[in-house]
Amino acid sequence: MTTLKGPAIFLAQFIGDQAPFNSLESICVWAKSLGYKGIQLPTTDPRFINLQLAAESQTYADELKGKVNAAGLEITELSTHLQGQLVAVNPVYDQLFDGFAPEAYRNNPRARQGWAVQQLKYAAKASQNLGLAAHATFSGALLWPMVYPWPQRPAGLVDDAFAELGRRWLPILNEFETCGVDLCYEIHPGEDLHDGVTYERFLDQVQQHPRACLLYDPSHFVLQCLDYLEYIDVYHERIKMFHVKDAEFNPTGRQGVYGGYQNWIDRAGRFRSLGDGQVNFKAIFSKLAAYDFPGWAVLEWECAIKHPEDGAREGAPFIQNHIIHVTDKAFDDFAATAPNAKLNATLLGL
Repeated sequence: MTTLKGPAIFLAQFIGDQAPFNSLESICVWAKSLGYKGIQLPTTDPRFINLQLAAESQTYADELKGKVNAAGLEITELSTHLQGQLVAVNPVYDQLFDGFAPEAYRNNPRARQGWAVQQLKYAAKASQNLGLAAHATFSGALLWPMVYPWPQRPAGLVDDAFAELGRRWLPILNEFETCGVDLCYEIHPGEDLHDGVTYERFLDQVQQHPRACLLYDPSHFVLQCLDYLEYIDVYHERIKMFHVKDAEFNPTGRQGVYGGYQNWIDRAGRFRSLGDGQVNFKAIFSKLAAYDFPGWAVLEWECAIKHPEDGAREGAPFIQNHIIHVTDKAFDDFAATAPNAKLNATLLGL
């Protein structure tokens, strides 16, 4: 069994224009003061990381790592969630997702996709240069507008979409293989990889690629009414990253999973700060420890009610209190006897 590393914090929801959230050095000091040991770093803000330079310059990567280490922290993983989204975009979302790309690539889906693919390849090499084992991203989505089969989906549409998704991601996965880094898809509504069935479809298209791994976030499964504990039993060999995020699902006679187009505060399914939702984290941490999960427990704060700084402050001790320092011996070792082949044979009547 393995003791999880942590607590760590994903910075995406905290980066801003006001101190201490507007520079890598100051946000690291803030995170350390709350009790975090690591940061998961998004890659779209040049104030925090120049992704291309981190891929092309070992010196820059070492300097970046040194800044984080100077605050007493480690970089746990890099994230390309927004760039990964742009690897596969259904045309209905072109305008909505254009904001994820630099202005030069907007209103040009092919150029935008090419930029996104290159970003993922930079991320693979940057992760290698930083000495990281895993990387976080989204799969993108060609099919999401057709998630509910009405009108009936044309025959072969789903197969064609997953075949294309596999073609787009296979060269990226091969780059991660070359760099020795696991590419971890966050299984998430809005992505073509949003549950176990869709993930398995994808694996079939990328030849069961060993680097096509998983970022486990139970909050997205609570909102889908998916068994997030059995999911660990099924996919533990592929789970290489862990977002510690809480959620609640409280259906009524008026709404359920789809939420009636309401804002987050009014939906039956809502993300919550750690400890304020319904996720059974004791069971999750136990399962991950028993399955030798090799990575970090990383807070991703998203909540419809609580202030983010309160969520961050409460998150570090919450995670620390759930990390299990695994035992190196059995509890009944005190009653053990020395190996004795003759005794064993006698007890078995042999």
